[in-house]
Amino acid sequence: MPPLFILPGWCLGSGPLQAIAKALGGALVDLPGYGEAPFEGDFDRAVAALVERLPPASQLAGWSLGAMLALAVAARAPEKISRLLLIAGTASFVQREGWPHAMPPATLGEFSAAVRLDAAAMLPRFVGGFNRGDARARAVTAELLRLASPLPPAAVLAGGLDWLRDVDLREVAGRVAAPTLLLHGAADPLMPLAAAESCAALMPNARLQPFDDCAHAPFLSDPARFVAAATSFLNA
Repeated sequence: MPPLFILPGWCLGSGPLQAIAKALGGALVDLPGYGEAPFEGDFDRAVAALVERLPPASQLAGWSLGAMLALAVAARAPEKISRLLLIAGTASFVQREGWPHAMPPATLGEFSAAVRLDAAAMLPRFVGGFNRGDARARAVTAELLRLASPLPPAAVLAGGLDWLRDVDLREVAGRVAAPTLLLHGAADPLMPLAAAESCAALMPNARLQPFDDCAHAPFLSDPARFVAAATSFLNA
């Protein structure tokens, strides 16, 4: 089976995905500025650096912001990606013309200002907020906070929020040739299910599998079902 690489989401680092990476036999790849990875504030250059790191025919997975990076990598270098797994992914994090199922830009702006003031104080509110609607919301929130990697520097957090504000992958999504599976919590308040449906429709070889009663972290909300779905797809 081709190697699997997994990109984490914004702020929480690779810690919450350690168990899933082990279950799937994948290698976690820190986002720019996290762990030992050098910081890169430009999204396109970050995507290019990831492309350079991946061997041909890799399998690539990403969660949240990591899913947006994974989608951009697959669009830029189809020869590098044999299968693409998007977890709580979207083509645009904020609302744009023709893309209503997303966060209003003003809301992201307010959140970004709060992060600049006190990122550590924001973290529990952020994690609790994106688990609203999950059948196991309190337990999943506690687990994510326990597993979270140390916060990266403020510039790294701000850079990721800038990406979420600015990056629009709708035009490039159609270039993704690899078979793609979107695993998405049906109750995700951060990246609504309708956004995942629209994202899947942009790609020629994609399908969406919703997880009922799950929010933004289905790999912790329903881990057995998540691993089964991901394993079936990656081994197909």
